[in-house]
Amino acid sequence: MHPGDIRLLATALASVLALVALIVSRPRLHPLLALLIVSVATGLVTGMPPDRVVQAVSGGAGKTLGAVGLVVALGAMLGKILADSGVTDTVANAILRRASRRALPWAMTGVAFIIGIPMFFEVGLVVLLPLVFGVARKLEAEQEGSGSAYVYIGVPVIAALAAMHGMVPPHPGPLTAIATLKTSVGATMIYGFVAAVPAIVLAGPVYGAFIAPRMSVRPDDALVAQYAPEADGRDAASRKSPPGLALGVLAALAPALLMLCHALGEVLLPEGSALLHAASFVGNPIIAMLLGVVFAILALRPGRPEVVRKALSESIKPIANVLLIIAGGGAFQQVLTDARVGDAIVHMSHQLALSPLLLGWLISMLLSVSTGSATVGIVGAAGLLAPLAASGAAVNQPLLALAIGCGSLFFNYANHAGFWLVKESFGMSMGEATKTISVVQSIVALVGLAMVLLLDLLPPLA
Repeated sequence: MHPGDIRLLATALASVLALVALIVSRPRLHPLLALLIVSVATGLVTGMPPDRVVQAVSGGAGKTLGAVGLVVALGAMLGKILADSGVTDTVANAILRRASRRALPWAMTGVAFIIGIPMFFEVGLVVLLPLVFGVARKLEAEQEGSGSAYVYIGVPVIAALAAMHGMVPPHPGPLTAIATLKTSVGATMIYGFVAAVPAIVLAGPVYGAFIAPRMSVRPDDALVAQYAPEADGRDAASRKSPPGLALGVLAALAPALLMLCHALGEVLLPEGSALLHAASFVGNPIIAMLLGVVFAILALRPGRPEVVRKALSESIKPIANVLLIIAGGGAFQQVLTDARVGDAIVHMSHQLALSPLLLGWLISMLLSVSTGSATVGIVGAAGLLAPLAASGAAVNQPLLALAIGCGSLFFNYANHAGFWLVKESFGMSMGEATKTISVVQSIVALVGLAMVLLLDLLPPLA
């Protein structure tokens, strides 16, 4: 390898280790401060001009807040409306009545599997947090001393959302790989669903049942109270009867349904049609969440206008810390990208003599882990292997697209926005977050790779 590439890779590794050290050991900095310090230092050490470092930090933070921050804020508002109107409590009670404690993770997996079809990982988690907290809080009250109910319920949701995000079109990552490799959406989708099921089962309910008794994770009281309020007798008497289960579920899933319409439109409608443009607009995560909040206010009628406005203002306070840390993660990711750490990974991959499927997974994994972006991993790996796919070599192209998507999921860590969203939402330490989201996504990625190699032994789909 070129000495410059080795230096870049060593710097990227050192920056991650320094970030962890600043947060978990002395001086135990706030994650936002640690992220910004490491981002600036990494940019300077890799030789970026100071003005480029500043642009990368501010641009990465702004881009991440624009893409994720608004959705998280709107999701907090929606969660507050659902909680105040009694919907979260109603849905949680319905799930608890119909499922035993052992069956609860499987029920939550099914819900997240459906929700995850059209949604980004972060968006899906924000939408499902009120339900996760509501079910976990009730389970916690019924089953004391058996580990973390929030990990027991949350891990299956994280696994399902992650698997759908990386494996199944119409998510942008798989679609990007499909477009770059010029392969079939339908075949990749079928392979993706087949590979996702065992990955979700092992990383979700199975791993969750193993790790939850060994953890004592509990989110911040303010966030739990916002998403899953525990009404006393006076509150219960003064609150009007909650809306019906069907209306409540519709209000909770309205953003997901709008995004699903967009996803189906991309597959079924001709390119350039007016209906597709309309579906693309309302299915944008920000617009879908905004429309979902407005629909919830109108349909659920959580209170007088001044009461609703006060409640929505209060809903933002518990997530302010989460939003800032996510922005810091975006800054760190952008610095690594602008420092061209991804190029060093690609150069290293040229020296590896592996099968195309394994090579695609490995390149995507290394790019994603080093830059903090699954999209960068997918784009880089697909671009590198596109000439091979177009050369007529004996490679199953839909499976190659799937392998690349699986690799992008491996070891979601401190330079990923999703890592910080899970860590701060559930009130975890760095080690606890690593044992949950990082390990869960690694299991999904590895099981996905195993399924790709098994499916490659079968005749290809027409």
